Amino acid sequence: MSNNPTIEPVAFNAMHDMLASAGYSDKAIAYYLDKPNMGKLANADQVSEVTGECGDTMRVYLKIADGVIQDAKFEVMGCPGAVAAAMAVADMVKGASLADARMIRDADIFRSLVVIPDQKQDCIRLAAKTLQRALEDYQPGNGRKP
Repeated sequence: MSNNPTIEPVAFNAMHDMLASAGYSDKAIAYYLDKPNMGKLANADQVSEVTGECGDTMRVYLKIADGVIQDAKFEVMGCPGAVAAAMAVADMVKGASLADARMIRDADIFRSLVVIPDQKQDCIRLAAKTLQRALEDYQPGNGRKP
């Protein structure tokens, strides 16, 4: 069951079934329906945005202290695969050192999501690219906005 109170149980079940039949894992579906890391992060230390070849756009907000990512949020304009990938990346980097976050690759995100449809691999690449752009652009104290 979704933690998202705006989704009625019948609609939740229908969306879940549709996404499952399209090839998404339960974990990826939960990320899409619940969107636990979606939104702006006030006073972010780094904000970066990337638009993928498909037109999906991700903006990542990172809160960083002493070389550790304290919090991460995304704004995503895209499909369920893009949302799920972004939510997974945010969970992966929270509490990670900048060095460890720089090591996150597409395969790590895919493993985290368990399964998403093959045609949605570009969503995983976009999430990884958005994170890496933010880490490349980050300078302590800059609070850079896109």
